[in-house]
Amino acid sequence: MNDRFLRACRHQPVDATPVWFMRQAGRSFAAYRKLRETHGILELAKDPALCAEVTLMPVRDLGVDAAVLFADIMLPLEPMGVGLRIEPDVGPIIEAPIRSAADVGKLRSFEPEGVGFSFDAIRLVKRELDGRAGVIGFSGAPFTLACYLIEGRPSRDYATAKAFMFREPAAWHDLLDRLATMVIDYLRAQVKAGADVIQLFDSWVGGLSSADYRTYVQPHVSRIFRALDDVPTIHFGTGTAGLLEDLADAGGDVIGLDHRVSLAHAWARVGHERGVQGNLDAARLLAGWDATRDGARVVLDDASGRPGHIFNLGHGVLPATDTDLLRRLVDFVHEETAVSRPAIELGA
Repeated sequence: MNDRFLRACRHQPVDATPVWFMRQAGRSFAAYRKLRETHGILELAKDPALCAEVTLMPVRDLGVDAAVLFADIMLPLEPMGVGLRIEPDVGPIIEAPIRSAADVGKLRSFEPEGVGFSFDAIRLVKRELDGRAGVIGFSGAPFTLACYLIEGRPSRDYATAKAFMFREPAAWHDLLDRLATMVIDYLRAQVKAGADVIQLFDSWVGGLSSADYRTYVQPHVSRIFRALDDVPTIHFGTGTAGLLEDLADAGGDVIGLDHRVSLAHAWARVGHERGVQGNLDAARLLAGWDATRDGARVVLDDASGRPGHIFNLGHGVLPATDTDLLRRLVDFVHEETAVSRPAIELGA
């Protein structure tokens, strides 16, 4: 039984700091690249057996303390009537981007059965792990999903989406309300299937000011976390140094931190009563072991052995990352934290 990840999410003492990596199931694995020679990303995600196999790779090969479902944040939009495809080296492409209130009104109500393959995959992963690691379900957050729907593709500045937000606030709130309802239903179904912890990804929210976040986004995100108060939750965004207090106010038992902020200072800002996740710069793994180890030590020193720290990268694993270094990093964090905190009493 390995419950250190769940215990950290609950701000309880652990025998060693838990480790997992965003985008840990993917391109850094040779076995995954082999699968991609014959299967598209969406094809893998929609096949429960293949999805479970990719999801489990990091637990088997790296020794991480949690498996995160292999999926794409765009998948639950398809049952809402959104046509999309994923282009290599580009990302999600929306066939008919939203441009008006009428377009928002065309979105269908979400039915979880439309992504039942994801829940089947979670059940397979849960059964295979049998308590050896936690299972993480996730969803994109309303703002990030809305940006994709309006921009039509990945964007650097989200200008089209933000212009829509400012120009048509009623339609914007209608859109985010629909997306929040979908996220709640989607995540509840993941928990029912066996997910132990839920992470909400707001990858693009760092493009907003604090005032705009509170006005246009926070009420919808808060509704999601209120609806998921029976399961540990992680709230993650990138480029959010100016929004940390606002993200914490919106909700989440654990606040994810990217590499642009000091973990120690950020934890003080969101409150030590919460957990934090992060926040090694993923590029250090491309620079070799010495750079990786030195960065990891800074993160662990910043955490100071407090309960509630989950070691992760500041964002996702980069495709060129050496999995041997990832495995070495997992071992390093486990060994360093177990040695530095020998007096912790489990079961507290």
